[in-house]
Amino acid sequence: MNKTFILCLEILFGFALFIVFYTYLGYGILLYALVKLKELFIKPVKRSLPSLDSDLPEVTLFITAFNEEDVVDEKMKNSLALDYPAEKLHIVWVTDGSNDGTNDRLQTQWNGKSTVYFQSKRQGKTAAMTRGMTFIKTPFVVFTDANTMINSEAIREIVLAFQNPKVGCVAGEKRIAVQSKDGAAASGEGIYWKYESTLKALDTRLYSAVGAAGELFAVRRELFEPMEPDTLLDDFILSLRITMKGYIIAYSTNAYAIESGSANMREEEKRKIRIAAGGLQSIARLRPLLNPFRYGVLSFQYTSHRVLRWSVTPFLLFALFPLNIVLLFSGSAPVFYGILFILQILFYAMGYWGYYLSTKQIKNKIFFIPYYFLFMNVNVLKGIGYLKRKKGNGAWEKAKRAES
Repeated sequence: MNKTFILCLEILFGFALFIVFYTYLGYGILLYALVKLKELFIKPVKRSLPSLDSDLPEVTLFITAFNEEDVVDEKMKNSLALDYPAEKLHIVWVTDGSNDGTNDRLQTQWNGKSTVYFQSKRQGKTAAMTRGMTFIKTPFVVFTDANTMINSEAIREIVLAFQNPKVGCVAGEKRIAVQSKDGAAASGEGIYWKYESTLKALDTRLYSAVGAAGELFAVRRELFEPMEPDTLLDDFILSLRITMKGYIIAYSTNAYAIESGSANMREEEKRKIRIAAGGLQSIARLRPLLNPFRYGVLSFQYTSHRVLRWSVTPFLLFALFPLNIVLLFSGSAPVFYGILFILQILFYAMGYWGYYLSTKQIKNKIFFIPYYFLFMNVNVLKGIGYLKRKKGNGAWEKAKRAES
């Protein structure tokens, strides 16, 4: 083969290998080092809540729901058990488009315990959030999903984070309740979110978390701004647009939401494809954040933690294998490329075996990790088609969760 051509392939292979490593491991390592370096010179500031409950701010617990009849009772019990003064906590449901027993249940069993805003037309979660926020008067709004339960101290922990005037949004931690009977979907998702939580905590310590998860996050009411009705990742877009105004996102590991993993990999695939499509949509709508001269550290964090995962990295990951084959048979550094080829074969084989075990409902975390990793990246590619199909439509099919 032409030496120049081989050199170009080697450069491309090296670049792809570096980006894949950096996206999934390298950024975490670099982030940890930067945090440790920063904290040698700047110590975290400890803040506290007002000593009297009467001095605590009013908060709205905002629940956007569509046909959630099965979880209304559990969610209301969880909400009423939160450790926050009852007169300071307002529970609001926005149930647009629901045509099951959600509204009847709220208006009978839980009459007087919450406020329900409903319209018969279903326009999607983002539109429901925007409409519902026009009724909110409290200074802080905590968003949570109907099918997630939050810990009793969550509201106090969120309010504590807001004691820092630079904080415009607080992201709670998402935890997956993995049962012993759960398969690859719940197990893989649980492992993924543990790693994500570690990165988010480090991001916060460096400067700001990069986005919030809709299961539990909060904003200052005056910073909320209406989003495009077809927005797929409303939590991500809303929270990062707040950072674009000069605020930061605080990540609170002491405020967390627990939900079941997806019922199976087919349901998890629906969710991952939608998230990937929403990620691509977000990159386009948050283009200014890619400018490091304007947003500095935040731009570095955003690009490293989010943009690469949702754009070039999956393509480069799957390009490594064919590039490796070509370089191996070109005779260039056969030992080096031979070892990498064997490692890739083993990784894909482990991923396939994880897939096979999942079809047999056999639980094995060692093989679920490569399987779930490949599964996520494949669904990023599928997200491109999903985004084209759903253009202009803010409503989507919900993924079913495993029974707890």
